[in-house]
Amino acid sequence: MSDALKLSADLRERAGKGASRALRREGRIPAVIYGGKEEPTPIHVEEKELVRNLMTGHFMNSIVMIDIDGKTHRTLPKDVALDPVKDRPIHVDFYRLAKGSKIVVNIPVVFVNEEESPGLKKGGVLNVVRHELELDCEADKIPSQIEIDVTGLEVGDSIHISAVSLPDGAESAITDRDFTIATIVAPSALKRAEGEAAEGEEDLTGEGMEPGETAATEQGPDADAAQEQEDKSE
Repeated sequence: MSDALKLSADLRERAGKGASRALRREGRIPAVIYGGKEEPTPIHVEEKELVRNLMTGHFMNSIVMIDIDGKTHRTLPKDVALDPVKDRPIHVDFYRLAKGSKIVVNIPVVFVNEEESPGLKKGGVLNVVRHELELDCEADKIPSQIEIDVTGLEVGDSIHISAVSLPDGAESAITDRDFTIATIVAPSALKRAEGEAAEGEEDLTGEGMEPGETAATEQGPDADAAQEQEDKSE
């Protein structure tokens, strides 16, 4: 499970673009907490503290405990809006997690035991189709990552969601198909070289040739040279 992160926040007394711009000039980022069958709560957080949490690399799939005037709100980040020029956060949406609730989150995939895959040992390449899995998780059982073991996999083998053991409290949010997560494929350079070699092969045996045709290894009469010699002798 992802470790819970912490943020301190204050209630926003004013809404609107002007008020939000004023907060940003003071180093604060406007945000809102919504969901849980409660009214949205407009807040603002310190930009430095928010950026520090964003830099953990797992902010979007971590529970964030937001403290407002001594009261803690259990939330999950749902969206972080960034300035298109400065790439700094300008607004954050937090989803309020009620006790026993479930939430759909994207969890990163990590592949392990690659050295135990015969296909990869032979030079095969792990082609990752999905770097994240969309999972329906219990709010207090959100995993930080999903490990997939590639032991024993050969070139041509595929990994489908049905073969992945998900942790307790989590299940795939996509239920209408057994989708592919990754495949082990032959390296493109090897396949290209094999294809070029096959195209460049010549039939040196003479098999399959029509009567009167000469195989590439045989020295048939040079008709042009014979005619030239005949012309000289006349």
